[in-house]
Amino acid sequence: MTAAPAHLDNSTPTPRFSVLSGVVERITFQNEDNGWTVAKVQPDKGRKDELVTIVGNLPSLAPGESLEMEGFWISNPTYGKQFKIEQYRVLLPATITGIQKYLGSGLIKGVGPKTSEKIVNKFGMETLNILEIQPERLAEVPGLGMKKAEIIRKAWDEQKAIKEVMVFLQGHGISAALAVKIYREYKDASIVVVKNEPYRLARDVFGIGFKTADKIASGMGVAKDDPERLKAGLLYTLSEASDDGHVFLPREELLKNGTELLEAASEQVEQALEALVEEQGVANERIYNLKEIPTLKPDSPALADVDEWERSLHEERAPYVVATPEPQNAEIPLEAIYLPPFRNAEMGISAGVLRLRGATHDRLTSFKSAAFDVVFSYLSDKDGLVLNEKQKEAVQLALTEKVSVLTGGPGTGKTTSMRALLRVLQVKRKKVVLAAPTGRAAKRLSETTGASATTIHRLLELRPGGKAAFDRERPLDADMVIVDEASMLDVLLMNNLLKAVPSGAHLLLVGDTDQLPSVGAGNVLGDIVNSGVVPVVRLDQIFRQGADSAIVTNAHRINSGQMPQVGRDIADFFFFVEDDTEKAADLIVELVSKRIPARFGVNSVRDIQVLAPMHRSRAGVGELNNLLQETLNPASERKRERRWGGRLFREGDKVMQLKNNYEKLVFNGDGGYITLINHEDQFVRVALEDGREVEYDFAELDELSLAYCVSVHKSQGSEYPVVVMPLLTSHYPMLQRNLVYTAITRAKKVVVLVGSKRALAMAIKNDRTGRRYTGLAPRLKDFAPNKQL
Repeated sequence: MTAAPAHLDNSTPTPRFSVLSGVVERITFQNEDNGWTVAKVQPDKGRKDELVTIVGNLPSLAPGESLEMEGFWISNPTYGKQFKIEQYRVLLPATITGIQKYLGSGLIKGVGPKTSEKIVNKFGMETLNILEIQPERLAEVPGLGMKKAEIIRKAWDEQKAIKEVMVFLQGHGISAALAVKIYREYKDASIVVVKNEPYRLARDVFGIGFKTADKIASGMGVAKDDPERLKAGLLYTLSEASDDGHVFLPREELLKNGTELLEAASEQVEQALEALVEEQGVANERIYNLKEIPTLKPDSPALADVDEWERSLHEERAPYVVATPEPQNAEIPLEAIYLPPFRNAEMGISAGVLRLRGATHDRLTSFKSAAFDVVFSYLSDKDGLVLNEKQKEAVQLALTEKVSVLTGGPGTGKTTSMRALLRVLQVKRKKVVLAAPTGRAAKRLSETTGASATTIHRLLELRPGGKAAFDRERPLDADMVIVDEASMLDVLLMNNLLKAVPSGAHLLLVGDTDQLPSVGAGNVLGDIVNSGVVPVVRLDQIFRQGADSAIVTNAHRINSGQMPQVGRDIADFFFFVEDDTEKAADLIVELVSKRIPARFGVNSVRDIQVLAPMHRSRAGVGELNNLLQETLNPASERKRERRWGGRLFREGDKVMQLKNNYEKLVFNGDGGYITLINHEDQFVRVALEDGREVEYDFAELDELSLAYCVSVHKSQGSEYPVVVMPLLTSHYPMLQRNLVYTAITRAKKVVVLVGSKRALAMAIKNDRTGRRYTGLAPRLKDFAPNKQL
């Protein structure tokens, strides 16, 4: 939430209650999260050249509106006399100038100052009556046209309806921004839904969680022990867990977390859970899972000796290894509570793997008897594709096994193996589908293999609600489906994919199991590998090109518990030591804006990506985005801006999509650049990295975030010329080996780490990341106990 400026209100109001009426001249500040507003008003009584500052909760206030206000006069020590509003009433403007300013304020989509002037010039004081009673007459305005007139009519009707909803919702603590989203979801049924089904908002409206819905419900008189409230709280707890990657929660953990959230008696919460199970709102079953390993704290005595690491960099002796004790894991039975879609997805994946592996028909059956020595000689002689033994094994396995996995770290030859496989299939004229979980990963796959690749979402033609055009009834036309960056697959996406792979076709999953798991729920690639029921080839030899890169060698060092090598002789991997968080953030801005572009000839915005372990803190995603935006894309009269909640968007900004939008075919993690902000028609245009342009209504801007800095999770599947990463002890909850490993393997040319030696040591030490609760591996084992399928 945006912090209000100092001049809003920090003094004690005088006890004298007053009444003020006037016309809003301009909005000085407005927080769209909570409606808090600072505005200038021309009083109806008094000198015409003196404006009054008003402050208060005034959601959707627009210049030109007439207000009747009740409140107190206060004196702010910095900004002087202000009128603090306790309650108010909006009147329609009563002058030509007021009407023109009102219509042109951005209140109505499609009407800016110029259009407003044209309409008022035509209809004068009758303008608002025309809009209300005879909107079809707008077509009489010179230069407007029927199409534009219809857009304005619809926008006028919508803003009237939204205003009514806002009046109702404001009394229940709902911001103007969320009121618009509620109206767009439920239209005329908005107030009925809010009154009768307040917890439905948390399920249906992006941006409203349980806590907001609960506040609304409380205002409606819903008791804390109401069974519907308790059930909604438990469903929210499971949903939040899925956002953290868990497919289910153990029963005891769900009850503990749910009881804390709901502040209700544990017996009542347990009864609510039983009711949910009976209603099939959740699913429960007995499953086995591993114990969790705690994350290291900054003061842990087991931290690496960073001084020893520094000495090892300058002495000719064996690399210093951060010792990690063997985990004391044990399988323990859990009563797992699932949201039904996630349980169904796990079951679907297990059944899908079984279906593919057990199919009697094989579209690549000719390779069962192929002379692979001849095949690999052909690839070497004709195409220059020289493979080592592990790569040959991977190619042969993909051609002879209906489901297989190819994994390995950077520089080990996964891409070369795929190119060889594709070449063999091309020679035999087989139909191959190449896909990846994100647009950037698909684009990179196309570039590295020379073959056409697409995202899984577009391949399956996923639609709103997650429905796919391709499934069991309409499978893909493919002899082999190859999925790269498979570590990014969550259970829902993998289930959809498996449904669409035809029986008899082969499926190859390619990825790095040592990277972070998917942003969505599950650990699909890791679980499939760990289940032991699908054949796996792990590439472990670093090729010469990779061995020449400190990025590749340091990635493997980190992955094996060794500290990275840095120093004057290394030209593509740097560590800038700075223990202070604020100084580290300022140094990152300087490196990105000046020093790295000057040294390597790269573009600060398009070629350099800052990856942060956490969102919070001065060196977190949020603050670094603000600092980098201010430096790399500063405010200018030539650049239009739009503030949405706590975010400020500006033309030229680098942005990222935060959720799947099936209507726009833009998905979580897709990136682009703002090319236009249109205040009259109230939309933002974004040029996506895949070449498409997408428009967002202002009310949809919560789907976007600035992307000068993104989380490491959001960077999965992407590659950038330069990666800059802060690593500080304040990041300790996220300091994990696979997080650092994932971040540095996103870089093609240069890695720059900024921060604390101790933080880096903590991360490398901690190879036991917070385990996700998933049941896929046990399910796969249940399908094929004691053997591969």
